[in-house]
Amino acid sequence: MAAMGGAGPDHLFNLRNTFYLGAYQTAINNSEIPNLSPEDAVERDCLVFRSYIALGSYQLVISEIDEAAATPLQAVKLLAMYLSSPDNKESTISSLKEWLADPTIGNNAILRLIAGTIFMHEEDYNEALKHTHAGGTMDLHALNVQIFIKMHRSDYAEKQLRVMQQYDEDHTLTQLATAWLNLAVGGSKIQEAYLIFQDFSERYPMTCLILNSKAVCCMQMGNFDEAESLLLEALNKDAKDPETLANLVVCGLHVGKSSSRYLSQLKLSHPEHVLVKRVSSAEDNFERALQSIA
Repeated sequence: MAAMGGAGPDHLFNLRNTFYLGAYQTAINNSEIPNLSPEDAVERDCLVFRSYIALGSYQLVISEIDEAAATPLQAVKLLAMYLSSPDNKESTISSLKEWLADPTIGNNAILRLIAGTIFMHEEDYNEALKHTHAGGTMDLHALNVQIFIKMHRSDYAEKQLRVMQQYDEDHTLTQLATAWLNLAVGGSKIQEAYLIFQDFSERYPMTCLILNSKAVCCMQMGNFDEAESLLLEALNKDAKDPETLANLVVCGLHVGKSSSRYLSQLKLSHPEHVLVKRVSSAEDNFERALQSIA
């Protein structure tokens, strides 16, 4: 994890960048890095297992991280357990709270990052911030930006972003957080966000994350045809990527094309996705309305 104020060579710089930009399989493939300190080796393993989680390989992570593994790896295993099944959520959150209350490990940066991620998924933003707000790493500050954007508090998100900019304006996470905030603010800032993602796409291999980010910018600017083209390119890279499927559903509504197949795929592969929940809720409300008329 990108600690702030570190000195000496950063052997994990490229691996971290690859992960941040959504090239998860590349991160896994390029993770054999020589001469790592024990601490760096743990961080490397965390990045690899988080990449597997991003690819949906939860069971692999759960089975490969054993009880003897270091605290950061145990935290990553908790995230895999949380995401693997709705039935696991309650017990996972209970374990997470126990660990956070333990003074010997509760302040571990990766444990706090995983806690923030899980509570953000739960939409319990105040609980998430309780563990992430102190920052200390670029990853934690970037997560704070995301949480504040979800809370519609762009002012607080901007304060977190300023801390990141003071530490390293060119850091990949600083650039990503700038683009997220620009998207949230909207208006003329959307074009600035698009240019950041465009710059990434010119400097690094194209990933679903970058393609989706550019597509969201295009949709917000009303360029739905370009957005659809970017999303279809992302679909070719990963036919099961939930954000690609969700964005294709939204884009289809605007260009007047049927997107029911994409929605069906999303329901099957990611039943917990926010768009699936919203559609299900709307369908339920519609059914109730029909019944009240009948």
